[in-house]
Amino acid sequence: MKARLDTLVGRITMYNLVVVVLAALAVIAVIASAFGQLFYTPAQMGLSLVVLLAVTVISSWGLARLFRTRAHLPSAAITALLLFFVFMPSDDPATLGSLALAAFLASASKFVLAWRGKHIFNPVAIAAVVMTVSTLYGAAWWVATPVLLPFVAVGAFLVLYRTRKLSLGLTFIVLATVLNLGRMMLLGTSLGDALWLAVGSFPVIFLAGFMLSEPLTLPPRRWQQLVVAAIVAVLFSIPFQVGPVYSSPELALVLGNVVAFAFGQRRGVRLRYLGSRALTPTTAAFDFAPLGPVRFTPGQYLELALPHAKPDSRGTRRVFSLASAPGEGVSGSLVSVGLKLPQPSSSFKKALVGLEPGTVVRSPWVGGDFVLPADASEPLILAAGGIGITPFVSQLADRTQGGSRPADVVLVYSVSAPDELAYLPELEASGIRVLVTAPTQPERMPFGWEYLGAGRVTASVLREAIGDIAGRRGYVSGPPGYVDHVSAELRKAGAKRVHTDQFAGY
Repeated sequence: MKARLDTLVGRITMYNLVVVVLAALAVIAVIASAFGQLFYTPAQMGLSLVVLLAVTVISSWGLARLFRTRAHLPSAAITALLLFFVFMPSDDPATLGSLALAAFLASASKFVLAWRGKHIFNPVAIAAVVMTVSTLYGAAWWVATPVLLPFVAVGAFLVLYRTRKLSLGLTFIVLATVLNLGRMMLLGTSLGDALWLAVGSFPVIFLAGFMLSEPLTLPPRRWQQLVVAAIVAVLFSIPFQVGPVYSSPELALVLGNVVAFAFGQRRGVRLRYLGSRALTPTTAAFDFAPLGPVRFTPGQYLELALPHAKPDSRGTRRVFSLASAPGEGVSGSLVSVGLKLPQPSSSFKKALVGLEPGTVVRSPWVGGDFVLPADASEPLILAAGGIGITPFVSQLADRTQGGSRPADVVLVYSVSAPDELAYLPELEASGIRVLVTAPTQPERMPFGWEYLGAGRVTASVLREAIGDIAGRRGYVSGPPGYVDHVSAELRKAGAKRVHTDQFAGY
């Protein structure tokens, strides 16, 4: 079941998934209103949504031209749809004007309230704060209704699952629900009524799934994200007032954005393309020189933005694990990613292959928690499927810098063809033990590498090949099906604390 879900959501990019889910919720809301289940009429909803979409798309395009960059239209559509659920729909011309202003403020915040290419606040939340505090038009969060709750919950789960932010969402939902529940019970509300109100009448699940999880306003590490989720949950649930400003969901999220901005990489990254290198018949490495400091931990990934003509449904942004070590090159002068180039390729990969050396591209953010333990002496078992080898290349290169050798690391490297072993020089230089699975034994394997056979990696094969596997921490990277299977087999074999990194939608 998990493998099927991984494959399903991996076929669509994160941005497109959010657009599809929010659009489906909007359609469901219009249908519910037609049957009298919501206060607003279908006409009010339709007019409001048209205004919001038109203003966000047009203003995003215009502001991008003004700031000499490219508009990201899926992001503009997401902003419009979120605003649709946050502000009350209306067919009144004056109110539609207020909605248009909120849409413009949300778009403008991405460019004006930004630091070196990285926006600071969730655009919808900061627009809602400005509109509410100025009394121009208050945020209503009408999406928080029992009629839409089941659909919001399913949509939020899909988004959080796809973005690997389930722990973030659950932390916020559980803490906010418990705090709201306790506050209402202290005021005399019964347990049942308080629970129903806390879940059905507060935008807890919607905010967690579609706004708190926005990657551009999150810190890079999971523990930092959980801290932010807890802070937002407290501010969301406990009423407070500072002068004329009252607590609200949007204000809680904006204050959480400030905390998130204080963590980690606080800027976007500009990269100058250096060129590509063939790794195998179907994979290649793409090298970049950063035009500013890039801070990352081996095993993390970056999002690469590559605007191009006629993008397909997968969009103009993609996430890639870093294959270079943080200190690689002169003064950290190399950022490298490795990827598979299937035929036919997506429009994004075609544009990447066609880049001219010297072209400057942008990475909006760097993050991830697929990192090795701080104690370099801890025994490890690494398992890579195909181009899932890239984070391990970065990690092993980092540990071998200065001439040292990684302590007691075994790598299981699974490929679909005997000539698909990538990064052979880098892996050989690490000096670790490597076990290979492939349909037939590769003709060229570095000295000391072992061929495990053509079958799938199983617990019995692992136990036989690695006698002390029960004492090793496990790390698995690759396509979703490979990761789900091998991580389960590692646990059966006795490996402890298995960590995974799925290349869904890469």
